[in-house]
Amino acid sequence: MAKTALVVGASGIGGSATAALLVEQGWTVHGLARRGVEQDGVQPVAADLQDAAATRAVLAGVNPDAVFITTWARQDSEAENIRVNSAMVRNLLDALPKPTGARHVALVTGLKHYLGPFEAYGKGTLPQTPFREKQGRLDVENFYYAQEDELFAAAARDGFTWSVHRPHTVIGRAIGNAMNMGTTLAVYATICRETGRPFTFPGSAAQWNGLTDMTDARQLARHLLWAVETEAAHDEAFNIVNGDVFRWSWMWGRIADWFGVEAAPFDGTVRPLEQQMADDAGVWREIAARAGLAEPNLDRLASPWHTDADLGRPIEVVTDMGKSRRLGFTAYQPTDDAFFDLFAQLRADRLIP
Repeated sequence: MAKTALVVGASGIGGSATAALLVEQGWTVHGLARRGVEQDGVQPVAADLQDAAATRAVLAGVNPDAVFITTWARQDSEAENIRVNSAMVRNLLDALPKPTGARHVALVTGLKHYLGPFEAYGKGTLPQTPFREKQGRLDVENFYYAQEDELFAAAARDGFTWSVHRPHTVIGRAIGNAMNMGTTLAVYATICRETGRPFTFPGSAAQWNGLTDMTDARQLARHLLWAVETEAAHDEAFNIVNGDVFRWSWMWGRIADWFGVEAAPFDGTVRPLEQQMADDAGVWREIAARAGLAEPNLDRLASPWHTDADLGRPIEVVTDMGKSRRLGFTAYQPTDDAFFDLFAQLRADRLIP
């Protein structure tokens, strides 16, 4: 019999890629999102995880073999991030019927586990890079830690196995996503090409010159499924990145070439995209109308604040994958190809010209 999965955040970058892989592998897939999700082979479940009673009612008939938690809700402060996002995990796991057989719950967090929350992102004393899973929590409040604690408590109560997955910046397709560097850079490059503006790197010299890595959503999906199916990966936390490293001084030119724009020379000055794109909503509407694009709302496609947070970091950020490799996860994804695949998909979907 086919195994059953519940993908939470199925409309997001990681969730949609995970649902697609599970469908391809023959799973029965329920895709939970606030407004449901339309995806081939996915049975939509609409629920607001902040509403415990409604979540319990919606999930009463769902008894999954595996649960993939790939969502979070951004708030105005870390205290609110902790309150809201821990409650979402708690409400979800409380709502599911207690497992009668084996169940695995995989939680997706990220490198803010090592870098700290947005309020203190990349500041203060940080662990040595490359980040390794054995490095403990920072001495700071962090909603990722609160989510983990809810997962651990429910696992101890209900007897399921778990895994935690920490991707770096995720590349993939999603509309209306709060953290979406790939689509943000595609929109920015398109605006630069259409208006003749310079394609200017927005970040820091440390990011321009230093080594970094990223995570393709398809790579994250493969890692999530691997952890479910690999007993040695149960009750463990893992980093998950593509497996290559690069410098933005190289990648920026690669992206520029794909869009047919010239990369502006970098002089070490931070020029945030949030400032560069502040007045571009009207520009994008004009481009969308002229090219017949499917989404004229710039805010639905671009998240400059998040791209600025990543590219403005004052330290080199690279991630160790040794723990997964030792346990047999060998998948690899070149990051430039991840960007190019996304750009091609966005063009095919008429989201960029």
